[in-house]
Amino acid sequence: MNASRPLRTPDDLLEAGLVAPEDLAGIRDVAERYAIAISPAMAALIDRKDPDDPIARQFVPDPAELKVTPEERADPIGDLAHSPVEGIVHRYPDRVLLKAVHVCPVYCRFCFRREMVGPQGLGTLSPEAMDRAFGYIADHPEIWEVILTGGDPLVLSPRRLAEIMQRLSSIDHVKIVRFHTRVPVVEPERIDESLNAALKASGKTAYVALHANHPREMTPAARAACARLVDAGIVMISQSVLLKGVNDDADTLADLMRAFVETRVKPYYLHHPDLAPGTSHFRLSVEEGRALVAGLRGRISGLCQPTYILDIPGGHGKAVIGPEAIRGSGGCTTVLDFKGGEHAYPPSE
Repeated sequence: MNASRPLRTPDDLLEAGLVAPEDLAGIRDVAERYAIAISPAMAALIDRKDPDDPIARQFVPDPAELKVTPEERADPIGDLAHSPVEGIVHRYPDRVLLKAVHVCPVYCRFCFRREMVGPQGLGTLSPEAMDRAFGYIADHPEIWEVILTGGDPLVLSPRRLAEIMQRLSSIDHVKIVRFHTRVPVVEPERIDESLNAALKASGKTAYVALHANHPREMTPAARAACARLVDAGIVMISQSVLLKGVNDDADTLADLMRAFVETRVKPYYLHHPDLAPGTSHFRLSVEEGRALVAGLRGRISGLCQPTYILDIPGGHGKAVIGPEAIRGSGGCTTVLDFKGGEHAYPPSE
């Protein structure tokens, strides 16, 4: 198999030794519904001898993805309920998401936007839709931060990224531009001088939020890519998802958070997994997650402590999973949103 190209089909996975011939039919069923892509960097990390390899679990399709539980939903965090124009999500007063592209260099099997991304998803915003999105941002002076997500914005060419930053540079009330990405880990070679230059604009501070879930993802190449970003003056923070079979033990989480700090990436969010369709095999209970995060206290430096959060289904925003936001136990939990509203979690059917 050509190790220099992504794996995108069930037959690619078979040829690369990532699935067994007897499992191919089930993998093809998954591929009919959800996108597949594993970058060469991630394929090289997978231990073919380990049936429980945590890197494989994140990227290799599993027939369990076709099992949808009653509480799962196509738009688990309610993006569509807060989308005034195509490509914009305006959930919080001072910031918006700008979803310029719905393509990724890899497709995570637990993705909360899995119904929207990939070749069968929402695609790239048209020029007309981009104009409307920028018009919305310009017309709302309360917007202080624009968060590029999707999809992975760093799959765009430096030219396209520079165009976006140039348009934002003309909107004076926008001060912060944040990019949520896996690229420094999964395609570290993309992080070069031209991309770094594209992320800058006069009067704007650029942040890159790096998504990684296991310490093995922080390879020497990934750390070097992060160094190129940080040395170029771009602030880096992290986001990870708490995933059963990937990082659901205190030692793995501690190693991951230390790896971020060593790489000059400030641990930011540890997400409780969202209620995306076909992802129940990744989810822990809130009680299990809280116990794991509590186990980090005293184990690792305060520099390494992420904030454990849950996106409340239905578009009610993020809740910090701590005593002030979570009530109840034994599977019957009430979550407080940032406005003080109460929501059952998991929600009723």
